[in-house]
Amino acid sequence: MTTDNTTHFGFKQVARDDKVKLVRGVFDSVAGNYDIMNDLMSMGIHRIWKRIAVQLANVRKGESVLDLAGGTGDLTALFEQCVGKDGQVVLADINAQMLRTGRDRLIDKGLAGNIRYAQVNAECLPFEDNSFDCVCIGFGLRNVTDKDAALRSMHRVLKPGGRVIVLEFSHPIDPVTEKVYDFYSFNLLPKIGKWVAKDEDSYRYLAESIRMHPKQDELKKMMENAGLERCEYFNMTQGIVAVHRGYKI
Repeated sequence: MTTDNTTHFGFKQVARDDKVKLVRGVFDSVAGNYDIMNDLMSMGIHRIWKRIAVQLANVRKGESVLDLAGGTGDLTALFEQCVGKDGQVVLADINAQMLRTGRDRLIDKGLAGNIRYAQVNAECLPFEDNSFDCVCIGFGLRNVTDKDAALRSMHRVLKPGGRVIVLEFSHPIDPVTEKVYDFYSFNLLPKIGKWVAKDEDSYRYLAESIRMHPKQDELKKMMENAGLERCEYFNMTQGIVAVHRGYKI
């Protein structure tokens, strides 16, 4: 339960103004091991989830894409292949350490010519109206303090006909998967974080933040309230992850 002055940070209630700093601390801590942990946590399946999200974005040659909460650049690299040399991808993240890690990784891959970088807050994007053909936020919306403001901001910077893609951990659609997932999330995941990233608390926050994230139908309604149309979602891995898609008409 949140109020005008508080919000949730995992299962804790914190002052709204403090959440950004707390989330920044989490990602400052995990940035160096982020890719390794993603592979371990998902057994590599996160790469399939990301490819499916990019397919659902239906990005074409010459288009412009904003990759919000882009982290270490996995989605940016995939979108770069879609837009080609005449298009552009902006890798954006609120966390400077994650953004530096993503930039260095993409440069090391030889991907630089049509990629730009921006440190931004998703709630108040510093781009002009109607700037992008696609705005994607992958595994980042749950960390945003004001999700409604972020969705409105994404809608504003979209071109007419553009689409928002939200790739996010979600809620299992059957009780068996939910029980197994809960056991893994709260018993094994923090231990993996402790052993590999030397940071148990950040991965406990990750599990808690997923449980506090809106369910599939609720997020769809939030997207509609932000002005997006033809909103729909696609469950993956029994609803552990979902891709939401909406259009600016």
